[in-house]
Parts: sequence; structure tokens; C-alpha cells
Amino acid sequence: MDILSELREGVLSASAEETETIGARLAAALPDNAALALSGQLGTGKTTLVRGIARGLGISGSVTSPTYNIYTIYQGMRQLVHMDAYRLGDAHDLDSLAVGEFLRPPFLVVVEWPENVPGFFEEYPTWRLRLSIAPDHRHRIRLTQG
Repeated sequence: MDILSELREGVLSASAEETETIGARLAAALPDNAALALSGQLGTGKTTLVRGIARGLGISGSVTSPTYNIYTIYQGMRQLVHMDAYRLGDAHDLDSLAVGEFLRPPFLVVVEWPENVPGFFEEYPTWRLRLSIAPDHRHRIRLTQG
């Protein structure tokens, strides 16, 4: 089964390594013109998934949460813009950062906490993933739109 079908059903991960592998597989399936929105509580593996996406794009080195920087740009086979909207109040905050410039090829934009900037990603093709913790403590990743 391909990664998108698996994610639509919901994938369980028992480790950070498994989550990174899921991210690397997802990177290969993402089109050039899509943003990726990751929703989930703290500790559900959002940044770990992004680290896997980065590895799938050929990006080496440290990939961490850009909470205080708002976004970090990584160069690989495609440029990855990793955003964290946790500290943002609304879509106007993103407008002031010129984030719209990154929402077209060759950039791949991945945003954590997209619910903090409602409406901003509505005009762009956006794949939405929901991350959560299953009752057995494994991490669940599910593609809810895209």
C-alpha cells in the first residue's frame, strides 16, 4: 500500500525512528504545489515527522522546532520551510512575515499548529495531517485532507 493510502487509514508509530521513516516516505509523495499542515497536541511527533520529511528531501543536519524563529528554511532536493505557528495570533501575523512567498514551488511549506492561523492556508493546496497518541501510547498519524 502506498504512503498516502496508509495515512488516510491512519498509521501507528512506536518510535521516533518509525515516525521519521513515515515522514521520509511522505516527502517522496508530496507534490510541488502543496503545503502540509500538522495538527496535534505537544509531544505527538510533529517535529519528528518534519525531521523525516527533511531526510526524505536529502536534508542533513539538525532539524528542530522553529518555535522562536517562527520558520526555518532548509535546502535539499527542494527547499523546506518548516513553520511553527504556536506563538502566532492569526493569519495577519503570517502576512507580515511574507510567508505567502514560500507557498509555491520549489518550496515545500510544513506548518505546525495551523489552527493558530485560521484561513491563511485555505487559498493554497494544503494537505492536513492529524497527529495524536493512541491508547497504547503509540503515535497515530492520519491524513485528514489532501
